[in-house]
Amino acid sequence: MTQHDDDLDLFSEARTERHRPVRVDRGGRRPPPPRKKKRKTGLWIGMLVVLVLIAAGGYYGYKQLTGIGDYEDFAGQGEGDVVIQVHNGDSTGDIAATLVDAGVVASSRAFVAAAESNTDVRGVQPGYYVMKTKASGSAAVSKIVDPKSRVGAMDIKPGAQLENVILGQDKVVKGITAMLADASCAELDGKSTCVPPEQLAEAVKTADLAKLGVPDWAIPDASKAEPQRRLEGLIMPGVYHVKPGSTPEELWQQLVGESATRMQAFGLPDVAKDTGYTPYQVLVMASLVEKEAITKDFGKVSRVTYNRLRESMKLEYDSTINYVLDRPAIRTNEEDRDRVGPYNTYDNTGLPPTPISAPGEGALEAAVNPEPGEWLFFVKCEKDGTSCFAVTNDEHNDNRVKAQANGAY
Repeated sequence: MTQHDDDLDLFSEARTERHRPVRVDRGGRRPPPPRKKKRKTGLWIGMLVVLVLIAAGGYYGYKQLTGIGDYEDFAGQGEGDVVIQVHNGDSTGDIAATLVDAGVVASSRAFVAAAESNTDVRGVQPGYYVMKTKASGSAAVSKIVDPKSRVGAMDIKPGAQLENVILGQDKVVKGITAMLADASCAELDGKSTCVPPEQLAEAVKTADLAKLGVPDWAIPDASKAEPQRRLEGLIMPGVYHVKPGSTPEELWQQLVGESATRMQAFGLPDVAKDTGYTPYQVLVMASLVEKEAITKDFGKVSRVTYNRLRESMKLEYDSTINYVLDRPAIRTNEEDRDRVGPYNTYDNTGLPPTPISAPGEGALEAAVNPEPGEWLFFVKCEKDGTSCFAVTNDEHNDNRVKAQANGAY
């Protein structure tokens, strides 16, 4: 080591440490070692405990989701009847939660675990189901997949009317009122929930249209109609679900309210703005199209309707005559056409006061966007229902001859 190094005192600390005397206590023993290692060990133990708790919590959550482990479950097939609703888009877990709320099963996991061995659960459709309270998860699964458990469904076809239509001597096409009466039926604890068609018809005559769910734009015109026809045309075709056990007013509310939503989805009342007619009048025209034509002719029949109204010509549609007949036929005769009334378009100019049927979306689209053309006449000229269209009366007469030759007239 040089003097220069020593002057810098680079190794003074090392020397001091090396020559520092070791202290001993009075008994001649060295002092206890530092406790840093013990503190580190305690920290690791604490972290390990936290990790164990996290893992345990995660496993518990996994059990809750997968149904592993113990869960509450009733025993047996169940006790009393209850009606539950499955909504559109409900998962198995959603259905299980509904069943728990209704007292059908003891826990969601009881139903979900049982459903894992029955793939039919995946096919459960939206609607109402009669279930048993306090049933085991397995019994609840078997019950809900049984087709007999489903209640309250009704399928309204395009062209349906409120009242029954009698075709021929023994064929009856049920109207919407009769279909709603059927859909109201279920057996709950041995008692029938059926609401007779007469009660439903009476409810239509006296109920507040706004409370029934009739759209605001339709209420003024519907209010002027004959009491039994106030809801005609205001229920769109499609599948509906109503809850058995409801009152007549509640049943109509479910039906009319859902229909109003579907009309809004179609675009009513806004789609009528460029037609020159009110939304309700467009609905009336659509109902005429639905009754007068087959689908491929909807646009042309709609155009004939617009053209005849523009020219202040009487529509002369047999469908409006048939609407008020007890036993309507495909065609009308002179006696039928001589009947006086607001639906006689052979006698009255303009549209009938209400729709004459439930128009489908195709007929509504045609009423909003009629096919371009100058036609003023049409007649069914083919056996499949196809119509022949004409601009002049002479052309129309030629088409009538053609229709007779084809056996369609």
